[in-house]
Amino acid sequence: MTEADREIVISRVIDAPRELVFKAFTEVQHLSRWWGPSGFSTTTRSFEFHAGGVWDFVMHGPDGTDYSEWITWTEIVPPERITLLHGEFRDDPNAFESILTFAPDGVATQIVMRTVFPTSELRDEAIEKYHAIEGGRQTLDNLAAYVGEMIR
Repeated sequence: MTEADREIVISRVIDAPRELVFKAFTEVQHLSRWWGPSGFSTTTRSFEFHAGGVWDFVMHGPDGTDYSEWITWTEIVPPERITLLHGEFRDDPNAFESILTFAPDGVATQIVMRTVFPTSELRDEAIEKYHAIEGGRQTLDNLAAYVGEMIR
């Protein structure tokens, strides 16, 4: 099994400077306003943005379902990279790693979200059951729209 069998890569160009896109991703007052696929909202229980820090939150689905989520930030290199572990709870054995890179693209920012799952089966389940690719694209679309509002 190669890493490619376990990963999902989603990217988007956001029409804003890299520092602003990074800020929207790293400050809870911004993050809670755009995080998640279309129709979802987020309630933060705790947030510490530093390597080893945690974001403990609940995503509320459009159908009323609540999803407990737990992110541990493992590496932060402002304004170019964030690495995190994302699961349903602390030490979740099925947690996946995401590496987000923020690269200047003229006056815009190219964001790449590379997610690696522990197994190809978990990746396939995320795609089929949780619509991870479409949800990831919608999340980056929400980020782009939010950053656009910040600029205006």
